[in-house]
Amino acid sequence: MGKKSELCLKWSLCHFALLTFFLGKARGQIRYSIPEELEHGAFVGNIAEDLGLDLDKLSMRRFRIVSGSKKQYVEVNLENGVLFVNERIDREELCEQSLSCSFHLQVVIENPLELYRVEIEILDVNDNSPSFPWTEINLDISESAAPGSRFPLESAQDLDVGSNSLRSYLLSVNEHFQLDIQTRSDGSKFAELVLQTPLDREQQSAHQMVLTAVDGGAPERSGTAQIYITVLDANDNAPVFDQSFYRVRLAENAPKGTVIIKLNASDQDEGPNADISYSFSGHAPLKARQLFSVDPRTGEIKVKGVIDYEKARMHEIYVQAKDKGPSAVAVHCKVLVNVLDKNDNLPEVILTSVSTPVQEDAPPGTVIAVISVMDKDSGENGNVDCEIPHHIPFQLHSSFKNYYTLVTSDFLDREAVADYNITVTARDMGSPPLFTRKTILVQVSDMNDNAPQFKQPSYTVYLTENNAPGASICSVTATDPDSGQNAYLSYSILEGDIQGMPISTYVSINSDSGNIYALRSFDHEQLKNFQVTVQAQDAGFPPLSSNVSVSVFILDQNDNAPLIVSPVMQNGTASTEKVPRSVDAGYLVAKIHAIDADAGQNSRLFYQMLQATDSSLFSVALYTGEIRTMRQIEEKEPTRHRLVILVKDNGQPPLSATVSIILSVVDSLPALQPDLGDLSQSPHHSTSFTLYLIMALGAVSFTFLVPSISGAPGCTEASSSGAHPQVYCYKMCLTPESSKSDFMFLKPCSPVLSVQQNNAKSTDYLTSGWSTLERNELSNNRAATPNECGVEVHLPAYIVLILKRQIL
Repeated sequence: MGKKSELCLKWSLCHFALLTFFLGKARGQIRYSIPEELEHGAFVGNIAEDLGLDLDKLSMRRFRIVSGSKKQYVEVNLENGVLFVNERIDREELCEQSLSCSFHLQVVIENPLELYRVEIEILDVNDNSPSFPWTEINLDISESAAPGSRFPLESAQDLDVGSNSLRSYLLSVNEHFQLDIQTRSDGSKFAELVLQTPLDREQQSAHQMVLTAVDGGAPERSGTAQIYITVLDANDNAPVFDQSFYRVRLAENAPKGTVIIKLNASDQDEGPNADISYSFSGHAPLKARQLFSVDPRTGEIKVKGVIDYEKARMHEIYVQAKDKGPSAVAVHCKVLVNVLDKNDNLPEVILTSVSTPVQEDAPPGTVIAVISVMDKDSGENGNVDCEIPHHIPFQLHSSFKNYYTLVTSDFLDREAVADYNITVTARDMGSPPLFTRKTILVQVSDMNDNAPQFKQPSYTVYLTENNAPGASICSVTATDPDSGQNAYLSYSILEGDIQGMPISTYVSINSDSGNIYALRSFDHEQLKNFQVTVQAQDAGFPPLSSNVSVSVFILDQNDNAPLIVSPVMQNGTASTEKVPRSVDAGYLVAKIHAIDADAGQNSRLFYQMLQATDSSLFSVALYTGEIRTMRQIEEKEPTRHRLVILVKDNGQPPLSATVSIILSVVDSLPALQPDLGDLSQSPHHSTSFTLYLIMALGAVSFTFLVPSISGAPGCTEASSSGAHPQVYCYKMCLTPESSKSDFMFLKPCSPVLSVQQNNAKSTDYLTSGWSTLERNELSNNRAATPNECGVEVHLPAYIVLILKRQIL
């Protein structure tokens, strides 16, 4: 048959298939029938039209087909919805000898999800000619064979099925034999040669005929074999089987060498004529010869190949028995082998569609994947159940048999779990059951659902005054558990004021690192502390932020020298004090009063004699600045003495100031003594001391009043160590008779227990050289309650006590 005729035949069958295709939409399934061997691009059907789909939306909805086989036999043109042949289909390769041949496809459409099942039936084309296993068939027939004797002939094989399969046999014209064509249980044909007239070896020892096998195709195909018959001398007893038909059952995957049956034939002859040999008969199928073997001596039929229930559920074995005598005649029997299914195929898991990553705010029920499962076994061995672990926020929903959708069952949190390895387990119902596992990686994409968090609830910074502008003073750090842009942080300082000036003129921050920088040099005496609020904001949409408070304390440096409050030099001339010649040792001649604007140890003052006319006559108290006589003054000693007193603070390095005082030795003083007498009896002294007190209060107020106002409420301030220095609010109070006596009271205006306790400790070193009476005065003054109060001033406790002692 020429190629042109074959092509015409294929197109005719294709045209017939297109006119007669069967379309069924019951439960989402359609069916097409096409002939095999169609060329690439051959029309199968308009699947979009048959499903009632909009052609313009096929691509947008991700229309696609998924084949369960390894080859993609058909494809879809998304522009016109036509289902066409993509790869040559050989029905014999696909289905072997099965009468019906088809394969299944799954149509997947998304947005919304739709699933359809498509069955494509492959129609047989007469593309295979019948063929015999051998081109020559040799038969030995005894001349004693009686008319009617039958001789099985080698069967021809035709890979086509149905009407295209083997239809009949033809025998060339001869005078002794004719053909008898029989049909097997599976519908296949085989021929037997029937002796019509006796043979006479002496007249003709050999016969030659042509056996032709013809199929039922249009046009028909055929194949031939030569029959050579050798006429033998008589061996008049043939073997006889105890049964002409045997039925056995065999489990699939039976080990090679397994004996399925032992045949038994007998021969009434003796000697070689009764020695029987077993073998396959001429019409035993080729497949049976590949799977089984016949022991020629014992008649045992054994497993030779792999018995697979999924390929064939039954096998027919044709066996002949023949003695070894001259002119031996073969006898035949049939063995029918029924194959029993075993659970020997693992379930298959096929991921049809996977959508990942999935947003962490995806609502429950979001489809993640479409999964199909299959098992080649039958019955319970082929029933498959699919499951996933229970402790994950996902569920499997069964759409229809062997098809599942993987959906979310709860909201996802990327910060808790960034991705899931979901193990899908497909398990059949066999005994024991077989299972297959497949892992699906589902990644969770981030949403900006977490605000930045600072590593500390607040920050405290201690910065020494006189810092260099531009220096880094601290760094704040925040973290964000989100990822990408949602976790990218920038830092800023919120607007505010410090002493009436914008915060931005004091400090700045690096928006990327969180480093805070001082923009100016700070002075502890002007600014003790301040507070800024830092904000960390991510780059998400919308952005999220959080704030943290940063408290900055300015630590004191020894940058202020002591200030001499009294005695006050007038016009550059040292103050003069009168000393009676008759005083004893220890007499209080004068007292140096000094203050220091620094804090803590930097403001602790020490007094020492720097120069003296007579170093053995006067001394100065180290902590109080009191100048006292060390002995009695003798008559012959000078009447004028000059002292230079050094006042030094306790800073590192220390700063100092000096004051000069002239001591004039006189024979006597007025009745009113400056350190013990009634101040009201000395108008001149009252006036001088009032001026002295005003100057002292002015100097002290300039140093302490402003810092105390800028400090914390209650007149307390933060020091370099975080504790409160000894600074109090005091009121200067006069008695009703103050106009006469100028007697003054000082009292705390805001007594605080903790401050009092600290003050008591801090004044210990200042009062170390004082009397018990003076120490008690310092304690009693905290609770003094005068009747009339005047101007409120802010003074350290030790200054108050100094002033009070001077007044008294």
